[in-house]
Amino acid sequence: MGNVAEKTRRKPRADSIRNREILLEAATQVFSAGGPQASLEAVARQAGVGIGTLYRHFPTREALFEAVYRHEVDHLVELAGELSGEADTVEALRKWLHANVRLVATKKGMIGALQLVAHGSSDLKAYSFEQLTGAIRLLLDRAIAADEARSDIPPEDLLRTLIGIFYSQSTADWQPTALRLVDIFVDGLRKR
Repeated sequence: MGNVAEKTRRKPRADSIRNREILLEAATQVFSAGGPQASLEAVARQAGVGIGTLYRHFPTREALFEAVYRHEVDHLVELAGELSGEADTVEALRKWLHANVRLVATKKGMIGALQLVAHGSSDLKAYSFEQLTGAIRLLLDRAIAADEARSDIPPEDLLRTLIGIFYSQSTADWQPTALRLVDIFVDGLRKR
């Protein structure tokens, strides 16, 4: 009995952590190309692991979709941290918002799958909203402190605006329009 409790408390092995990361990257690529109907076997093949390894990490398709979604959110949060050191605080915010647009553009095939998971999980919605709002807050607060941005727009409104821009774009060439709308909004944030 002591061994069972000891086993459950152990940190994951390095190869297990590496396999999980490889599976997430492979799933991102496969889902981006094939959408929500892409096979899990294709994900395992892309990752160079067996299907059993995939199922050990992600027992269901939904678990894999959710992990991919969280992984993408975490990358955006990391990017905000990197950009928070830039001297031009408003441009750092603009770069982060543009990165969101580019991410959505390159992951267009994955959006349907991610929306299914996000809409079904209030925990996932709360996680992503909290993480992305925090990333925006980091960048926006720096711009406000530098007296370069207005202080009357909360980060939650900026995130809702970004999401609205994504949902309003239905044409194949939507990315330039989305980037232009982000630029207009960021220019409106500038303190005059």
